[in-house]
Amino acid sequence: MHETPLLRSALAAALGADPELRVEATSWREASEGDRITRADVCVVDTDTPEPGAPDRHLPLLDLGRRLRAGSTALLVLAATGRPGLVRRATEAGALGYVSKDAEPDRLAKAIRMTAEGHRYVDEALAPDFIGATTIPLTPRELHVLSLIADGCSPAEIADRLHLSRGTVRNYVAAVTRKTGARNRVDAVRVSREAGWI
Repeated sequence: MHETPLLRSALAAALGADPELRVEATSWREASEGDRITRADVCVVDTDTPEPGAPDRHLPLLDLGRRLRAGSTALLVLAATGRPGLVRRATEAGALGYVSKDAEPDRLAKAIRMTAEGHRYVDEALAPDFIGATTIPLTPRELHVLSLIADGCSPAEIADRLHLSRGTVRNYVAAVTRKTGARNRVDAVRVSREAGWI
């Protein structure tokens, strides 16, 4: 699954050249509306493209992981290197395969075959990200507050949405800024996006 039609069709065409693979391309929105993906052996997902406009970019991947496990479909993710937060999200969603977005198509095809057989596949280029995924300094609540900041919410809006006092939200924002080593909340969003935490 990929949200960008051109990239989605290019990836499907590259994989479709393998005579052993039958490929269907779909967007996040199409996948969330039907059960077609739960009938597949493997669902390949780009971790950078959860459904646009989702209030928490983490939730679509978690929801997808639950649906796939219920249908016995393996989840294989494409992840950019240097973004351990994305690896962590994929792990929490139950991914069985992890392939670097810089990998050759034949490596992706190999990973698809392995995960279809129930074997774990981890691209060696992503190994440092697995180590970094265990060291995300922010709590789930801090990540949620930060994702709302990234979506353009003011501290007052965040307080209303999360049923918190404005002082509590200010404390969360201060903690996020300190833990990320950022200069301010806008910089904290930048740092966290680069790391793949939000």
